[in-house]
Amino acid sequence: MLALQHAAFALGWRGVVIADVAVLGKRVSAVVRVRRDVHRWRVRNGWPPETDPNWFRSWFQSTFHDRLPVPAVDLVGVLVEETALSRALESCGTLMTLAPCAVVLSAPQDDEWPLIELDYYGVGVVTTLADGSSAVSVAPEDRSREFGPSLFGRWLLEVLYDRVLKAEVARAQARR
Repeated sequence: MLALQHAAFALGWRGVVIADVAVLGKRVSAVVRVRRDVHRWRVRNGWPPETDPNWFRSWFQSTFHDRLPVPAVDLVGVLVEETALSRALESCGTLMTLAPCAVVLSAPQDDEWPLIELDYYGVGVVTTLADGSSAVSVAPEDRSREFGPSLFGRWLLEVLYDRVLKAEVARAQARR
């Protein structure tokens, strides 16, 4: 988890790192920023995280459009841990539709060609160094606007909001 936090910091992604999130058939880590004003509003108005995917079917019915919660988190970026650079594009390809995506490598890679290709597609590359810090080889680009919002992406924000709240409760209990 510490390596992921270092990677997020190296990328300039400020927020909470949520590890081990199932997204489109992959286990990834998400960096989210809580929208505290929206969170307070949702708590005041009884809008807990809506993690049931069936609930989102109501989005297709116009009579329910006034009953949709405002997202309480922003997805800053997605981190995917990989052992080889050759799998980076495959790992981040679909995830780029949601937010900037970067692969986190446990060791430096020697081959320059994959870096050029990943830079072209907007996939970031971060390497964990021997001292535990991280170095950015390729900065990720936010290509999500090219694809537009999706129902899945909106549901994912609810799942991440739920995970952030559970992590905050666990931290508060640990301090007692």
